Order: sequence, then C-alpha cells, then structure tokens
Amino acid sequence: MIGRLPPLDCARPDRERGQLDRCPQGTIADGSEACKRATDRVVSIRGGVALYLPGAACQACPTCGRTALLRGAGRGVDLLAELCRRKGWQMESALITGGAGFIGSHLAERLLGEGVEVYILDDLSTGQMFNLDAIRDSDRFHLHLGGLDDEQLLMELVDRADVVFHLAAAVGVKLIVAEPVKTIETNIYGTELVLRHCAKKQRKVLLASSSEVYGKGEEERFKEEDDLVFGPTSRSRWCYGCSKAIDEFLGLAYCKARRLPVVIVRFFNIVGPRQVGHYGMVVPRFVQQALDGGPITVYDDGEQVRCFLHVNDAVDAMCALMRSDEAVGEVFNVGSDRPITINRLAEKVRELVNPEAEIVHIPYAEAYAEGFEDIRYRVPDVSKLRQAVGLAPRYDLDRILTDVRHYLSSS
Repeated sequence: MIGRLPPLDCARPDRERGQLDRCPQGTIADGSEACKRATDRVVSIRGGVALYLPGAACQACPTCGRTALLRGAGRGVDLLAELCRRKGWQMESALITGGAGFIGSHLAERLLGEGVEVYILDDLSTGQMFNLDAIRDSDRFHLHLGGLDDEQLLMELVDRADVVFHLAAAVGVKLIVAEPVKTIETNIYGTELVLRHCAKKQRKVLLASSSEVYGKGEEERFKEEDDLVFGPTSRSRWCYGCSKAIDEFLGLAYCKARRLPVVIVRFFNIVGPRQVGHYGMVVPRFVQQALDGGPITVYDDGEQVRCFLHVNDAVDAMCALMRSDEAVGEVFNVGSDRPITINRLAEKVRELVNPEAEIVHIPYAEAYAEGFEDIRYRVPDVSKLRQAVGLAPRYDLDRILTDVRHYLSSS
C-alpha cells in the first residue's frame, strides 16, 4: 500500500504531553474497534499506526455510531466524525466530475439512492443532459455546468464534498484519434487540477483510468502490476493510454508525497444503457446497426477478444472501493473476465436484435485511418478486486445486450 490517510489535528503529537507512543494492546489503525485497554487510553491514526495518550476516553462517532479512540479534549467528537467521513465509511456528499456521462450518471443515481448529496461538474462535451432525467428533480442533486479548468468552481465543489469521483475524460477511440490534443489536455491537465484541489482539502479521490494503459501488451490476463507497452508517438492512437498512465502516476504521487487518499480503477469495456456508439463503443454501435436493419460492421477480421461489464457492476465496484480503506493507494482492474471475440459478439447481437441483419467486415483504414493499430486480446485479471471487496459481476452478456437494446429502441 502506497499511502494512508494523513493524520488529523487530533492525531498529531501533543507538545504539552510529548510524542505519542504506540498503544501496546490497542490494535486499532482505523478507528473501527474499541480500545482493548480498559483504561482511559486514546488511540488515533498516525501513518497507519495505532497511537495512544493517557488522560482521554473512548468516544462514539455521531456519524456512524462506531466507537473509536481520540483525544478527549476540545473537538474530539467532531474530529471523530470527520475521520469517519474521510476514511470512506460514510459518504454524506460526493462530487462526480463527468457526472452527466454514461458511467457518471449511473453512479449519481446509485449515490442519491443511498442518501448521498451529489454534486456534478460536467461541460457536456460528451455527457448528455438527458442522462440525468431520472434524478434532476432530487433536492440532493446539484448540477454545475463547466470544465475542470474553472478552478474557482472546482475548488468550491471539492470543498462541499466528502469524496470525489473523477470520471471526466476524453473517451472513445474515434474521438482520441480525431482530437489528440484535446485528449491529452483533458486527461492530464484536468486530473492534475482535481488532485491538487483534493489534496488541499484531503478529500478521498477515485481516479478513473482505463485498460488502454496496458497498450500493446500480450498477456493472457492483464494484472495491475504488468508492464505497460505502447506504440510509437507518431501514432495518436496511443495518446489516450499514455495520458491515463500519466494520470495514474500523478494520483499515486499525490498519495505518496502529499498523503492524499487515492483509489485508481482501470475500466475494461464498461457497457449498458445510456452508452452511445458515436465514439467507437462497439456494443451500442452493433445494437443500433441491427435495430436500423444492418449491416453490423466488424472492423478487421473480428477475432479481437474483449470482455464486457455491465455499468451497474462497475458502479458496485466503485462504491465498494471508495468505502474501503485498504483500497487507498492501490490500482484495480474493473471488468468482466469472460472473453468473447468480436465476431461472436456480432452474431449474438444479430440473434437478439435482428436475425435478418447482415454482418460485414471492413479494414481499420476505412474505419479510422491508415496505420491504425488495435489490441488483439484484452482480458483482465480481477482477482485483486474480488479479494479487496468481494465482488463478482451480477450481469452476464445476454442481460447486457438486452438492456442496451431496450434503451436504444426506446430512446
């Protein structure tokens, strides 16, 4: 683990009493258990080590009711509640950058359903207002139209939130190839601004990355510690993966150097209702083509291998990781580990949506540009995610395709 939460004021050495010492019996490093000493010892957090002082009592957190040990003087109870919120045990308020997008809008619905106050910052460059139709009337929902480069607005929203989900990014292979400058500026500059302002307020951050960081790697199943292999800089196709890798380096650097609690997720082909095929997303593109009567257009030979995860499963993972202290400073693959070729995907879409639709193949040069390179095999190892939060996908591919068909046919 690269980083832990920084100490609160109550966890710093008391100059009048001297340096804090380790509690010989208190095993607490997260404030979730009562002190094992039946005296007036107080345990707090300092670099992930349980510490104590004589002369103070255990107190119950007014936010979650857990008993934890903090110095009894002054703002003890208030600081305990703040510690509870900052460690992710409770999210009373959350900021979602890119919250009008495909994944962000589903996350916003989930958090509102759990009673969380939700703030969204989105410039609608790829997000859509209608993605928020189901929640816009909630009095706990707050939409702010603007970009990450509006630092005053970003700073104010970070200040209001207990946690931040940073999902805003340039997305989709077609957009990336067409607008490499926008891709690099949005992903790197925007992420640095979010991390900088979160570090000032010590807000826990979930940073959305991508399986694209694995580049041209040829592993059978990609693990979080595998090497990253990219193509030449003369091909803009690789700028997205490189920019997301830089985002990860930034996030982990802030976690280590400035003790900012950061969790990084690498998404593998998240799909579901509200995703559109405009930017190269294959599932909604296939389904829409079948609904329109065909043909279903497969790029190259169609033997590329992918895995697809329902957006609801992705939201499950994000919320669980954000509530886990053990996830801080770590990188997690978030995706399904059930592979399928693109040819077989096209066949399944045809079977489900329109058995009369023709399937055709076109070269990459016709779909994108001359010299375009694609990834042949992209399957995640998700054992780290399962071990951390105990989650497995609830939706299979048939359910995913059914949900996408229903959404596209009714919208």
